[in-house]
Amino acid sequence: MAHGQRQAALELTIGVVGSSDLVERIMLSGTATSGTLSSGTATPGTAPSGAGPGTGDNSQGAGSYSATPPVTRRLVAVVYRNEQEAGDKVLRGGTGIDVWLFASRAPYAYARQAGVLRKPATCVPLGGSALYAALLRAAQKGDVDLSRLSVDVLTRAEVEDAFADMGLPVSNVHVREEPANAATLAAFHERLWRRGATAAAVTCLEPVAERLTALDIPVIAVRPTRSAIASALHTATLLGTQRRLEDAQLAVAVVEVPTLRETPRRSSPRQPREELRLVVHRLLLQEAHRIKATLSPAGEDCFLVTATRGSLSGATDGFRVPPFAERARAELGIVLEVGVGLGLTAQDAEAHARAVLARAHADPAARGFALDREGHALVPGPREPVVVRASNPRGLATLSRLTDQLPEDAGPHVVDAETAGRLLGVTSRTARRLLRSLAEEGLAWPLPPNRIPQPGRPRQLYRLVTEKLTTGTG
Repeated sequence: MAHGQRQAALELTIGVVGSSDLVERIMLSGTATSGTLSSGTATPGTAPSGAGPGTGDNSQGAGSYSATPPVTRRLVAVVYRNEQEAGDKVLRGGTGIDVWLFASRAPYAYARQAGVLRKPATCVPLGGSALYAALLRAAQKGDVDLSRLSVDVLTRAEVEDAFADMGLPVSNVHVREEPANAATLAAFHERLWRRGATAAAVTCLEPVAERLTALDIPVIAVRPTRSAIASALHTATLLGTQRRLEDAQLAVAVVEVPTLRETPRRSSPRQPREELRLVVHRLLLQEAHRIKATLSPAGEDCFLVTATRGSLSGATDGFRVPPFAERARAELGIVLEVGVGLGLTAQDAEAHARAVLARAHADPAARGFALDREGHALVPGPREPVVVRASNPRGLATLSRLTDQLPEDAGPHVVDAETAGRLLGVTSRTARRLLRSLAEEGLAWPLPPNRIPQPGRPRQLYRLVTEKLTTGTG
């Protein structure tokens, strides 16, 4: 970059998930609402990306980008009534969020179990300075035996590290790491206290503290400190910036149509081939507009789709299924051969895409359809575990009815309201409501809407998660 030029600031939106008091504390913390960027003064609600200390592995991942633009961050409050609502809040408020910051490990764990985390996520650490501060306050009062405690949410390692640093024994400290509702955690503390095994309860959740206080059980409440909030915000900024930079990488998809390919043994009349080529071009143009990409012909039987890694990731379920192929098979009855490549330049990305196609031609059993910028196979990341709500079997029943009416094949099942209504024998309006309910339960994934101008309501496609019918309800 030439001297005197400034990179445009990267605007990062962080969703802060927690109870009202903790979200307010994070939103109003000095590291979240003030600071000075290298390119100017931060506006209210933004802060420099360098605020706060880094946290281990997360900072190293983002540090691989040597020339990143200045970052401003906007915090969005996402308040729940109890920790079990964290997954629903993330699902309903996910649009426009770059990274999620949870007020503690408990809501983060619930959101992971619900399988709704499609963006980077972290939580405010309560096992470091926050736990030290809580123990220090209790030690100053001097009315609690700190060697006999019960602790929730924190890990055993975090507790042992803190007690070792403070010179306290841990042999009589009881720790419950697993997340649970307030009633369950309060019962854990109460049972130990009434047995005389503990002198006080250390809790990270305000509802648990309120229940125990009502029972006259001594409580040591762990609250996030300014340094813990600063560390979490810094980690969230690094994670979000890394994802944004990754998503902005140049990607090229090479789409070949074997039906249009002439061979010495097979040739078809030119007019039908041209008609099919136009139909395929129209379909790919619609898909390209949907993911904000560009389409260009690259021969009689080949097309190039130039996009970003982020847009293609959304169209391929995180590079798990080839783009465009399922719709072409369902609507046109033809097979598309697709290779995706990433690169620093369009030429490099196209070369990688053609290389993966050549590998597939040479070895039809080869797996994978994408190469990264170094030419290595792009391996999708692990899925978040998904737990279906067992309290509502209607969703699974609806999913089963839809699946029974669809062709049995290995490809993903994609339907819209009109198709679902026809299969279920209901109106499109009712089918639309049922598909939205399936999406809320994690039994269907809404696909990016078609952005091509067309009369009537835009066609919303859903990918049915038929795997839930065989893996159980959790």
